[in-house]
Amino acid sequence: MKLLKIFLLLLVSTSVYPQTASEIIRKSEDLIKGKTARGTFEMIIATPDYTRTLKMESWWVGNEKALIVIKYPNREAGNKTLKIGNEMWNYLKNTETTIKIPPSMMLQSWNGSDFTNDDLVRESNLAKDYYQKLIGEDELNGVKCWKIELIPKPDAPVVWGKLYYWVRKDDYLPAKVEYYDEKGKLVRYIEYKEIKKFGKRNIPSVWVMHNVAKKGHSTTIKIIDMEFDININNRIFTFRELERGD
Repeated sequence: MKLLKIFLLLLVSTSVYPQTASEIIRKSEDLIKGKTARGTFEMIIATPDYTRTLKMESWWVGNEKALIVIKYPNREAGNKTLKIGNEMWNYLKNTETTIKIPPSMMLQSWNGSDFTNDDLVRESNLAKDYYQKLIGEDELNGVKCWKIELIPKPDAPVVWGKLYYWVRKDDYLPAKVEYYDEKGKLVRYIEYKEIKKFGKRNIPSVWVMHNVAKKGHSTTIKIIDMEFDININNRIFTFRELERGD
């Protein structure tokens, strides 16, 4: 009987805290990315001087391939971003030119927004590039979360000095990520809001990136529709498709 009680105690303990930091983040990332995905989005770029809205359609295969096509406004419709492996290109419809984005520009602003090229095409790999440590629990907007610290590995191709990542305990969805520079200064943070059902998944439908370094600057992504783990024709991720000009 005593051995049975010890076994049950261990079982309960491991069921309450079964995960490592990397397991929690992997589950969280998998929920909002899937193995493949297609979606349409609205991006609202807000500054003290103007507000600009883009509408886009995107396809992804994990962290390996991505295509983003701007649908609105008309003057930018048809501009595209293609990523294959570690390489990325922008196609500008008006001038019919294709520009390769060097690795040094992956963390530059995407289309004037507060998201980077890396953010949009999912280049960085949190599991590969960062040491991950579960540092405690926190409560954000009344929801209990795990708080995880990510420190970049010495040779990782990232510019951030540190990240803090909050994951909701009840459903593993991301709640917030803070980005710090190498001097420990908070540069920006993203909040995940308004959970909605897309297909069989509940995911945050509104992602807001706040730019702490530029007062009054923020970018909001609203998911209009999203499909996960679908078959995507490989031709989507080719130069022929990139330069098709539609």
